[in-house]
Amino acid sequence: MSSAPALQARGLVKTYAGALAETCVLRGVDLTVERGEMAAVVGPSGAGKTTLLYLLAGLARPTEGEVWLDGQPLFSLPDERLSALRNQRLGFVFQYHHLLPDLDACDNVGLPLRVAGASRGQARQKARALLQGMGLSHRLNHKPGELSGGEQQRVAVARALVLDPAVVLADEPTGNLDKANSEAVFALLKNAARQGGQAVVMVTHNAELARQAGRVVRMEDGAIL
Repeated sequence: MSSAPALQARGLVKTYAGALAETCVLRGVDLTVERGEMAAVVGPSGAGKTTLLYLLAGLARPTEGEVWLDGQPLFSLPDERLSALRNQRLGFVFQYHHLLPDLDACDNVGLPLRVAGASRGQARQKARALLQGMGLSHRLNHKPGELSGGEQQRVAVARALVLDPAVVLADEPTGNLDKANSEAVFALLKNAARQGGQAVVMVTHNAELARQAGRVVRMEDGAIL
C-alpha cells in the first residue's frame, strides 16, 4: 500500500467552450482525502460538485491540474493504464444504480471481479459475502427489477466495494431514497471508510447525512470554500 494520500487533487480547472464565451465550472480546486476518511461534498446546484467527482474518478479530464489516485497521477498516464488503475483502485456509486438488468444481484456485484479475471464462481463467492453483510442474503438471485430502490442501491455499493478499492466516490447515492434507505446506504459508505480503510467522497444535498461524515467540503461557484 502506498504511503501517499488515497486521493489528492491540485489546481483542478475545468472550462467548456461555448458559442460566445468559455464557461468555467471548476476554479483551481485542491482536495486531499486520506485513507479511512469520509468527506461529504455539499453546495448549491451548479457549484461544480459532480464535475469535481468525475475528474477525481478520471472519467473526465481537467483543463488544468492533476489528480493522484493511490499515489499515481491519473492524467499523466496513457489511457490504457488509466483505465486499469481506475478499475482496480476506484469504486463509483451513481445516483441511479446502473445495475445490469439481466444479471442477478450476485452477478452484478461480481462483475468487476470477472473483468479483473476471476471465475464466475470466485466472483459470486465474494459478492455473496458482501451482500450477506449488507442484509441482502435473501436477494442474491434476484434481478434489479425485482429489488426495491434501497436494495438496488445497496447492491450498487457492494459492486463499488468488491475489489477493495483505495477510493470510493459516490454521486448523490441517496438522492432517490427515503429516509430509512438513505441512512442505510450512508452507513455502508461510512463503514467502508471506518473499517475498510477506503477514502470515501460523497456528493450530497442531504445536510443531515453530510454532518455525519468525517469532513464536510462546501463548494460554491466552482471553488471549495
